[in-house]
Amino acid sequence: MQNHCYIGLPQWHHPDWGHSALSGSRRQPALERYAAHFSTVEGNSTFYALPAADTVQRWYAETPAGFRFCFKFPQTISHKQSLRHCTAELRTFFDSIAPLETKLGQLFLQLPARCGPASLETLTAFLAALPEGYRYGLEVRHPGFFDKGDAERRLNRMLMERGINRTLFDTRALFALPADDDLSRDALQKKPRVPLHVIATGTAPMVRFITPLDWQRGLPWLEPWVGKVAHWLGEGRTPYLFFHTPDNRESPELARLFAERLLQRCPGVQGFSPWSPGIRQQETLF
Repeated sequence: MQNHCYIGLPQWHHPDWGHSALSGSRRQPALERYAAHFSTVEGNSTFYALPAADTVQRWYAETPAGFRFCFKFPQTISHKQSLRHCTAELRTFFDSIAPLETKLGQLFLQLPARCGPASLETLTAFLAALPEGYRYGLEVRHPGFFDKGDAERRLNRMLMERGINRTLFDTRALFALPADDDLSRDALQKKPRVPLHVIATGTAPMVRFITPLDWQRGLPWLEPWVGKVAHWLGEGRTPYLFFHTPDNRESPELARLFAERLLQRCPGVQGFSPWSPGIRQQETLF
């Protein structure tokens, strides 16, 4: 049985975490504080721009050996060039994150909703040309990959043959419990409303889970993931779980609760260093 489940958030810093369990000395970097509890993070920033070389070196220095960055492929590759004629962009992407090679978890490709079954041949060729030695994930959003038809079967079969993890984005609670506030409306517009097909096509299934702003209302959708992750661990897989709320203010508590329940189900599982619920550490000047 695998005993490691990587648990993290879509970011390592949030302005409203300053008085939470993620607070600490003002001289301690936010990433270092975050990595004291979480074992992975979604590197969504690479979707928009690549980090400078000194920034990457700093990230390496601020995280322990077991920490894993999961970077997203740049939008120039996935959205602007639709996976075509992007050899130079790919090389630049891999070169920029190379210093973190021992701390890379998954490099995940998020495709736009327009990229459907007609693009499957292009997608297959793109994935086949990726460098070996990395772990990859794929998130699709076109309805044609969620209708349990031939296209979805071909997609899943291709991913299984290549050992690529199909990223699962669970937005059910968000859409089942819509709210009227600005943050929730924004999340409802930006997050994909697609069916959830729970499948592990690789050895490291990735789940992205989002709740409504009142995150505790989303717990009925969270609970089944405890059993599914325990099952994956029993199969020897290494899951990656990322927890979102519309503003991510309470996402650390959502992740803490999941980790607590998973530990009850699978004693000894690693990947999260808990704090007691409700703890608020005092910010210090030194």
